Amino acid sequence: MVDLIVKTPCNGMTPRHIGRLTLSEVLPEAITSLAPFQGQEKPVSDALKKQIGAAFPKPNRATGKPGARVLWSGLGQALVLGPALKPIKGAAMTDQSDAYACVELKGQGARAALARISPLDLRESVFKTGHAARTEIAHMSGLILRSGAERYQLMVYRSMAQTLLHDLDSAMQMVAARDAL
Repeated sequence: MVDLIVKTPCNGMTPRHIGRLTLSEVLPEAITSLAPFQGQEKPVSDALKKQIGAAFPKPNRATGKPGARVLWSGLGQALVLGPALKPIKGAAMTDQSDAYACVELKGQGARAALARISPLDLRESVFKTGHAARTEIAHMSGLILRSGAERYQLMVYRSMAQTLLHDLDSAMQMVAARDAL
């Protein structure tokens, strides 16, 4: 029998410190896709709140706190990052724990670095703390959460982890070079 070795999506490629920016891997306990059936949005939100203390989010928003966060991920869909959920009546649920690479970009210039690889309007007046959006990240489909001032969490499919790190590394280097002028 073969002994398998558990590896994280970014497997030793983080943390990275460039200029005033830090890129770190985020490892949620579990990632669950949650989609309430038609007419079950409120009961599902109530059940979710009872389990982890966070309600089902409105479009382009997140609820909860680190360790138990719910991110809007599309029409009638959310990703739950935190403890593994017990089945919720009235919703389709799928374990996505191994499907995503999650990283956090933080530090002065984080927004400027992301502006180089995402078409989102990341101005503080538009993309506030707690906002989440499914968007293009460089040339990949992903999700961006603004988790604080100059702090963003990014998610892409696990198979794109190395590409995400490469693109973020390049953007971080460009911001650091600009700051050095």
